Amino acid sequence: ALASTGPAIGQQVVYVYETLSVRTGPGEGALTPAQEVSLHDITPQIEELVREHGIVAGTANLISRHTTTALTINEYESRLLDDVRDFLFRAAPPDGAYKHNDLHLRPASDEDYARIDRNWISQGKGTLEEFMAQEPINAHSHLCAMLLGASETVPIADGRLCIGQWQSIILVECDGPRERTVGVQLVGVAAN
Repeated sequence: ALASTGPAIGQQVVYVYETLSVRTGPGEGALTPAQEVSLHDITPQIEELVREHGIVAGTANLISRHTTTALTINEYESRLLDDVRDFLFRAAPPDGAYKHNDLHLRPASDEDYARIDRNWISQGKGTLEEFMAQEPINAHSHLCAMLLGASETVPIADGRLCIGQWQSIILVECDGPRERTVGVQLVGVAAN
Protein backbone atom coordinates (compact mmCIF):
# COMPACT_ATOMS: atom_id res chain seq x y z
CA ALA A 1 0.00 0.00 0.00
CA LEU A 2 1.17 3.52 -0.75
CA ALA A 3 0.28 6.26 1.73
CA SER A 4 1.49 9.83 1.61
CA THR A 5 0.74 13.12 3.31
CA GLY A 6 2.61 15.18 0.74
CA PRO A 7 5.97 15.38 -0.99
CA ALA A 8 8.88 14.15 1.07
CA ILE A 9 12.17 15.98 1.32
CA GLY A 10 13.86 15.71 -2.07
CA GLN A 11 10.61 15.39 -3.97
CA GLN A 12 8.69 17.94 -6.00
CA VAL A 13 5.06 18.11 -7.04
CA VAL A 14 4.64 17.68 -10.80
CA TYR A 15 1.68 18.74 -12.94
CA VAL A 16 2.35 18.23 -16.63
CA TYR A 17 0.22 17.87 -19.74
CA GLU A 18 1.62 16.18 -22.84
CA THR A 19 0.04 15.31 -26.17
CA LEU A 20 0.90 11.84 -27.41
CA SER A 21 0.74 11.38 -31.20
CA VAL A 22 -0.45 8.04 -32.55
CA ARG A 23 -0.50 7.11 -36.22
CA THR A 24 -3.23 4.50 -36.65
CA GLY A 25 -2.23 3.41 -40.14
CA PRO A 26 0.87 1.87 -41.70
CA GLY A 27 3.72 3.54 -43.54
CA GLU A 28 4.47 7.20 -43.97
CA GLY A 29 2.67 9.98 -45.77
CA ALA A 30 -0.99 10.87 -45.88
CA LEU A 31 -3.54 8.48 -44.46
CA THR A 32 -6.92 7.99 -46.12
CA PRO A 33 -9.70 7.23 -43.61
CA ALA A 34 -11.51 4.01 -44.57
CA GLN A 35 -13.75 3.48 -41.51
CA GLU A 36 -11.32 0.89 -40.15
CA VAL A 37 -11.18 -0.18 -36.52
CA SER A 38 -7.70 -0.70 -35.15
CA LEU A 39 -6.26 -1.03 -31.66
CA HIS A 40 -2.94 0.45 -30.53
CA ASP A 41 -1.02 -0.34 -27.34
CA ILE A 42 0.13 3.04 -26.01
CA THR A 43 1.39 1.68 -22.67
CA PRO A 44 5.10 2.03 -23.58
CA GLN A 45 4.65 5.72 -24.52
CA ILE A 46 2.82 6.46 -21.25
CA GLU A 47 5.49 4.60 -19.25
CA GLU A 48 8.16 6.67 -21.02
CA LEU A 49 6.43 9.93 -20.09
CA VAL A 50 6.25 8.81 -16.44
CA ARG A 51 10.02 8.07 -16.55
CA GLU A 52 10.86 11.32 -18.36
CA HIS A 53 9.15 13.37 -15.66
CA GLY A 54 10.53 11.24 -12.84
CA ILE A 55 7.13 10.65 -11.26
CA VAL A 56 7.29 8.16 -8.41
CA ALA A 57 3.71 8.46 -7.13
CA GLY A 58 0.56 10.00 -8.60
CA THR A 59 -1.84 9.48 -11.49
CA ALA A 60 -1.85 9.50 -15.25
CA ASN A 61 -5.09 10.97 -16.61
CA LEU A 62 -5.59 10.07 -20.27
CA ILE A 63 -8.13 11.46 -22.72
CA SER A 64 -8.81 10.72 -26.35
CA ARG A 65 -8.83 14.04 -28.20
CA HIS A 66 -11.16 12.80 -30.94
CA THR A 67 -14.85 11.86 -31.13
CA THR A 68 -14.15 8.65 -33.07
CA THR A 69 -11.39 7.18 -30.90
CA ALA A 70 -11.63 5.62 -27.46
CA LEU A 71 -9.38 4.51 -24.64
CA THR A 72 -9.61 1.28 -22.71
CA ILE A 73 -7.49 -0.94 -20.50
CA ASN A 74 -7.47 -4.60 -21.36
CA GLU A 75 -5.38 -7.46 -22.68
CA TYR A 76 -3.57 -6.71 -25.95
CA GLU A 77 -3.70 -10.14 -27.60
CA SER A 78 -4.10 -10.63 -31.35
CA ARG A 79 -7.20 -12.81 -31.36
CA LEU A 80 -8.89 -10.71 -28.68
CA LEU A 81 -8.19 -7.61 -30.80
CA ASP A 82 -9.96 -9.35 -33.71
CA ASP A 83 -12.88 -10.09 -31.38
CA VAL A 84 -13.06 -6.42 -30.33
CA ARG A 85 -13.15 -5.27 -33.97
CA ASP A 86 -15.85 -7.84 -34.79
CA PHE A 87 -17.88 -6.86 -31.71
CA LEU A 88 -17.76 -3.15 -32.57
CA PHE A 89 -18.85 -3.78 -36.16
CA ARG A 90 -21.77 -5.88 -34.89
CA ALA A 91 -22.71 -3.28 -32.25
CA ALA A 92 -22.67 -0.41 -34.75
CA PRO A 93 -22.51 -1.66 -38.36
CA PRO A 94 -20.97 0.89 -40.76
CA ASP A 95 -23.83 0.40 -43.23
CA GLY A 96 -26.54 1.06 -40.62
CA ALA A 97 -29.15 3.80 -41.07
CA TYR A 98 -27.90 6.68 -38.91
CA LYS A 99 -29.30 10.23 -38.81
CA HIS A 100 -25.79 11.69 -38.39
CA ASN A 101 -24.95 10.35 -41.87
CA ASP A 102 -27.76 12.35 -43.51
CA LEU A 103 -25.37 15.15 -44.40
CA HIS A 104 -27.95 16.93 -46.56
CA LEU A 105 -30.03 17.54 -43.39
CA ARG A 106 -27.19 19.06 -41.37
CA PRO A 107 -26.79 21.34 -39.56
CA ALA A 108 -30.18 20.46 -38.09
CA SER A 109 -30.37 23.22 -35.47
CA ASP A 110 -28.99 26.63 -34.56
CA GLU A 111 -26.88 24.89 -31.89
CA ASP A 112 -25.36 22.58 -34.52
CA TYR A 113 -24.51 25.55 -36.71
CA ALA A 114 -22.97 27.37 -33.72
CA ARG A 115 -20.68 24.37 -33.06
CA ILE A 116 -19.58 24.27 -36.69
CA ASP A 117 -18.99 28.01 -36.59
CA ARG A 118 -16.95 27.79 -33.35
CA ASN A 119 -14.87 24.77 -34.41
CA TRP A 120 -14.49 25.38 -38.16
CA ILE A 121 -15.70 28.63 -39.73
CA SER A 122 -14.45 31.03 -37.01
CA GLN A 123 -11.08 29.27 -37.00
CA GLY A 124 -10.60 30.11 -40.67
CA LYS A 125 -10.82 26.51 -41.84
CA GLY A 126 -13.49 27.24 -44.44
CA THR A 127 -17.16 27.80 -45.11
CA LEU A 128 -20.11 25.72 -44.01
CA GLU A 129 -20.17 24.14 -47.46
CA GLU A 130 -16.48 23.24 -47.21
CA PHE A 131 -17.08 21.74 -43.76
CA MET A 132 -19.94 19.60 -45.04
CA ALA A 133 -17.89 18.50 -48.08
CA GLN A 134 -15.18 17.05 -45.85
CA GLU A 135 -17.55 15.57 -43.24
CA PRO A 136 -17.34 11.74 -43.35
CA ILE A 137 -20.17 9.23 -43.17
CA ASN A 138 -19.13 7.86 -39.78
CA ALA A 139 -21.96 7.74 -37.25
CA HIS A 140 -21.04 4.14 -36.39
CA SER A 141 -17.54 5.32 -35.43
CA HIS A 142 -18.93 7.87 -32.98
CA LEU A 143 -21.22 5.23 -31.46
CA CYS A 144 -18.36 2.76 -31.00
CA ALA A 145 -16.22 5.42 -29.32
CA MET A 146 -19.10 6.28 -26.97
CA LEU A 147 -19.54 2.62 -26.03
CA LEU A 148 -15.90 2.36 -24.98
CA GLY A 149 -15.30 5.79 -23.43
CA ALA A 150 -12.85 8.61 -23.96
CA SER A 151 -10.70 8.57 -20.82
CA GLU A 152 -8.80 6.44 -18.35
CA THR A 153 -7.06 7.23 -15.06
CA VAL A 154 -4.14 5.06 -14.01
CA PRO A 155 -2.41 5.24 -10.62
CA ILE A 156 1.38 5.53 -10.49
CA ALA A 157 3.36 4.02 -7.59
CA ASP A 158 7.07 3.40 -7.23
CA GLY A 159 7.55 5.07 -10.64
CA ARG A 160 5.36 2.52 -12.46
CA LEU A 161 1.85 2.42 -13.88
CA CYS A 162 -0.40 0.36 -11.59
CA ILE A 163 -1.95 -1.89 -14.19
CA GLY A 164 -2.29 -5.66 -14.09
CA GLN A 165 0.14 -8.15 -15.56
CA TRP A 166 -1.91 -8.64 -18.74
CA GLN A 167 -3.34 -5.14 -19.00
CA SER A 168 -2.37 -2.56 -21.59
CA ILE A 169 -3.61 0.96 -22.24
CA ILE A 170 -5.22 0.78 -25.66
CA LEU A 171 -6.22 3.52 -28.09
CA VAL A 172 -9.14 2.24 -30.16
CA GLU A 173 -9.37 3.86 -33.58
CA CYS A 174 -12.98 3.65 -34.78
CA ASP A 175 -12.66 5.66 -38.03
CA GLY A 176 -9.15 5.15 -39.32
CA PRO A 177 -6.55 5.19 -40.35
CA ARG A 178 -5.69 8.70 -39.17
CA GLU A 179 -3.18 10.75 -37.22
CA ARG A 180 -4.51 10.84 -33.64
CA THR A 181 -3.60 12.39 -30.32
CA VAL A 182 -4.09 11.38 -26.71
CA GLY A 183 -3.90 13.95 -23.93
CA VAL A 184 -1.79 12.79 -21.00
CA GLN A 185 -1.91 14.69 -17.72
CA LEU A 186 0.59 13.48 -15.14
CA VAL A 187 0.05 14.58 -11.56
CA GLY A 188 2.24 13.41 -8.74
CA VAL A 189 5.54 13.68 -6.96
CA ALA A 190 8.90 13.28 -8.60
CA ALA A 191 12.24 12.56 -7.03
CA ASN A 192 14.78 15.34 -7.54
